[in-house]
Amino acid sequence: MTMIKTPEPMTETPPSPLVTDKADLLSDVLSHVRLAGAMFLRGEYSAPWSLDSPDAADLVALLAPGAERLILFHIINEGSVWVSAGGERVEAEAGDIVVLPHAHRHLMGSAEPAKPVTIADLLPPPPWEGVPFCRLDGGGQRTGIVCGYLRCEELLFNSFLRRLPPIFRVRPTPGPAKEWMQACVTYALDESMHSRQGGATLRARLPELLLMEALRLYCEQTPPDTGWLAAISDPVVGRALAFLHAEPARKWTVETLARAAATSRSVLDERFRNLLGQPPIHYLAEWRMQRAAGLLRATRLTLAAVAEQAGYGSEEAFSRAFRRYLGRSPGQWREANGMQSAAFYSA
Repeated sequence: MTMIKTPEPMTETPPSPLVTDKADLLSDVLSHVRLAGAMFLRGEYSAPWSLDSPDAADLVALLAPGAERLILFHIINEGSVWVSAGGERVEAEAGDIVVLPHAHRHLMGSAEPAKPVTIADLLPPPPWEGVPFCRLDGGGQRTGIVCGYLRCEELLFNSFLRRLPPIFRVRPTPGPAKEWMQACVTYALDESMHSRQGGATLRARLPELLLMEALRLYCEQTPPDTGWLAAISDPVVGRALAFLHAEPARKWTVETLARAAATSRSVLDERFRNLLGQPPIHYLAEWRMQRAAGLLRATRLTLAAVAEQAGYGSEEAFSRAFRRYLGRSPGQWREANGMQSAAFYSA
């Protein structure tokens, strides 16, 4: 096991991280990724039953035309269910949440075997008024499920979703968190039926809040070995990430970041590579591009101002880096993407 080495004497006072814990880091990432979601299906199924959900491309066409990526989740309200995707299978019961970060094709059903029914065959043709309700009646034990999705852009900063498993389950422990999650689902379903003034914005945000809580619980209950969620739990990498997210425009080097994280350059580099598959400065460059893309899309800041906020000393250096990552200049990218934000959130 590699031990954390004592750093050399510091020649400067390290900055104080503004992003202080895992929840803050997760919130920071999600705040720079356009997310909008909805509950799209309520189901009551009695054993034996089984459903076949299509792959991501078909789900995009059905639920969110034009979306670049979908994240699916199933909230179990009653009974029990198994769900399989990407060669992995989870068992879930009332109160659990099953998340499919990559919207893989998946099967789900009762313990008793049954021939799968394609979910598209159960859904009425869109557009829907409210949340559609589906039923399969096999006469046995009943299971109730609420299904939702989040649509999001394909991340430029890809460390966040890249290494999440195809499927995972979280089980909120009895208490405020579980009650809050159940209240969110109840509110979203109620709003979908009554459409009160101002409710659309909150309905779109609730799936994002549920996802954030599910990711937090997953990180606590089943700590991943690698990937971004594992990195934020690592005492060295997590502290370094806190500094990078607090001050992304700072002129970081591996040496200054290692000093801030109270470790050595070699340990910091090794842990970044093991957990995130990339060195620290590569991670920082990806994160800066994600932030810059958001500023280009959602604001009228000049390219020079975006370059400064992204941590580049000149517009020319920023433009070269941006073209290297995205294949076009910042101006070209803004022209192609800058007016899509309103349509994305209103869809």
